[in-house]
Amino acid sequence: MNNARFFLMAAAVLGFLGVALGAFGAHALKERMTTEALARFETAVRYQFYHAFALLAVSLLSRVWPELNFAPAGWAFLSGVVVFSGTLYLIDLTGIRMFGAVTPVGGVLLLAGWVMLLWEARKII
Repeated sequence: MNNARFFLMAAAVLGFLGVALGAFGAHALKERMTTEALARFETAVRYQFYHAFALLAVSLLSRVWPELNFAPAGWAFLSGVVVFSGTLYLIDLTGIRMFGAVTPVGGVLLLAGWVMLLWEARKII
């Protein structure tokens, strides 16, 4: 499977799960969570959505400029969402706050993805 197809499929999965988790948080968890926990859950969903769109862009850019390597940015976005949003979901669903120690690693991966995207994009302009 080529990178463009993989990142398009990953974007679709993240988008689907973002809608499902957002609805779950808004309906099933609203009465069970504190305001702080619900805000954290919503942050996880929001960042997941932002980076689903970023992965969609990586997929499209990979098709338009196949000679450039957007894959590192895509992998950083995907792994960043798994770590950043994933640990926030785990904190809220399990109550184990220790997962929060790993959350910043996900944030760094997301930032790195944007830097990698910029690095390749400079070759286009």
